[in-house]
Amino acid sequence: MGQITLNNVSKSFGNTVVIPSIDLVIENGEFVVFVGPSGCGKSTLLRLIAGLEDTTSGHIVIDGTDMTDEAPAKRGLAMVFQSYALYPHMSVYKNIAFPLKMAKENKEAIDRKVREAAKVLNLTDYLDRRPAQLSGGQRQRVAIGRAIVRQPSAFLFDEPLSNLDAALRGTMRLEISELHYELGTTMIYVTHDQVEAMTMADKIVVLNAGNVEQVGSPLELYRSPRNLFVAGFIGSPKMNFFKGKRAASYGAASIGVRPEHVDLSTTSGSWQGTVGVAEHLGSDTFLHVHFDDDTLATVRADGELDVKHNDTVYLTPQDGKVHRFDDHGDAY
Repeated sequence: MGQITLNNVSKSFGNTVVIPSIDLVIENGEFVVFVGPSGCGKSTLLRLIAGLEDTTSGHIVIDGTDMTDEAPAKRGLAMVFQSYALYPHMSVYKNIAFPLKMAKENKEAIDRKVREAAKVLNLTDYLDRRPAQLSGGQRQRVAIGRAIVRQPSAFLFDEPLSNLDAALRGTMRLEISELHYELGTTMIYVTHDQVEAMTMADKIVVLNAGNVEQVGSPLELYRSPRNLFVAGFIGSPKMNFFKGKRAASYGAASIGVRPEHVDLSTTSGSWQGTVGVAEHLGSDTFLHVHFDDDTLATVRADGELDVKHNDTVYLTPQDGKVHRFDDHGDAY
């Protein structure tokens, strides 16, 4: 089990409304990512689900039972925080075993569950070490292990990788995704990093100022963003936006074109521009192209493209890949 339903859930701190009203269904076994910029309410929403914050209005239903007013310990959820929150004087074994010991489980059950979790997380060889003797990635795996042994109906992750370097984040993304496939347990994951959202989620919830802008699979949001905010937030590098004559030729107030959906030529094309910075990454080259009206566009090109600063290039949006938006920023 692990279905979580939010019915008209809102949150205010005094006169400040953080989350106006949200309706959302998270199905059993889904990997759902809450994504959005800092201050959009994603961590607050996760804390409401966990019971660490009280709702101002609405209901939180977990597996068919209204848990809105229940204490966190009674919700059957396990939370993994940005900070590892490990006990420095305890071994890895004792850190993982701690919630089971507090629940007064017998020693045999504790030992079995700890060792099973350690095996899943490749921590068996580290059970006797203390947190100070571990890398950042290993410490985060210990924190996840402490959640696993509780056998929750859902895992709640609050930006768990933000303290790791880029290489470790990539590795831990894969490990958490593999863990989801292995356990089949509902997971809700909060991040401001849209790359994490796109690579890990079954379903993405895009938040902006406490409002749900769009809910859908990664490809749904990539292919059919509902508005300018979602279009600009999902995708890396971000979508290019144009107004004026370029948008008018498509009958729109503004248009958006992803960097990978622009054809590049050094001889002819729809829009003439000048190369600014060219970022050569091996597999890809990202060109930052300047136009005479001070518009800047990013283009994803072949990694071995031989262009340099101040070269003249021509850009042509690919057929069927131009996103149109009205005066209110809504797609159509």
